Amino acid sequence: MPGTTDPACRVWPGRPSWAGLRADTLRGLFPGSRTAWADDGDLAALAEARHLGAEDVVYLGVGTGVGGGVVLGGRPLPAPGRESPEVGHLVVDVDGPRCDCGRHGCLQAIASGPATLRRAGAARGTEVGFAELRDGLERDRPWAHDAVRPSGTAVAAAVVSLGELLDPTVAVLGGGFTAGLPGFVDLVGREVARLARPGRPAPAVRAAALGGLSSLHGAVALARDLTTPQRI
Repeated sequence: MPGTTDPACRVWPGRPSWAGLRADTLRGLFPGSRTAWADDGDLAALAEARHLGAEDVVYLGVGTGVGGGVVLGGRPLPAPGRESPEVGHLVVDVDGPRCDCGRHGCLQAIASGPATLRRAGAARGTEVGFAELRDGLERDRPWAHDAVRPSGTAVAAAVVSLGELLDPTVAVLGGGFTAGLPGFVDLVGREVARLARPGRPAPAVRAAALGGLSSLHGAVALARDLTTPQRI
C-alpha cells in the first residue's frame, strides 16, 4: 500500500485517501487465510533484492515523492505490517527547503520530481515540465543540469548515510523520475563515490531492474513467503 502503518495497523497521515484505514481489516476479508501488508517502497526493495540475488539492499524510488525500503539478510526491515523506513524524510540538508511534513531539508523536499522541476523553472524563468527537463539534459543545457545536480547529490547523501548505518552492498534507484532522466543513476553513483568516507566502501549504485512493476513483484514475493514464515 502507498502508506505507512502505525503499531495499531492504521495508515497514518501523509496519504489523504488512505489515512485512518485499519490495514488489519484485510484479515476479515480473507477469513482463514494468512495476510500481510507492506509499504510499496518496502515491496520494491524486496523485489529488487530478490532479482539481484543480494541479501543487503537499500532501495530509493524517486517520483512525485521519494520512497524506499531496506532489505537486510534477505528480509524486509522492519517486518511487513510494521512501520516502514521513511527514507524520503531523511534530513540531508538542515538549511534546505521546507518539506510537506513541516521540516526542512528532507530528501524528498530536494530530490523529488516536483522539487527538481521547480528548480528547473526558477533557473529557466518559466514553468518546466518533465519532457522539457529530459530534453534539456539530452541537449546538455546548463539550466537542466543545474536543476538535477542537487537532486543527485541529495540522493547520494542519503545512500551514503544509509550505508554507514546498514552496510548494504547495493543501493537500487527506481521510480519514474529516475528512469526517465538520462544519466541520473550515473550522477548519483559519482556523488556517492565523492561523499563516501575514506576506507569505507560505498554501496554500489544500480538502476532498478523491475521498473514500475517492482512493488507488484514484491507483493507476490511477500505472498509466497507466507508459506515459509521464517523468511518474514
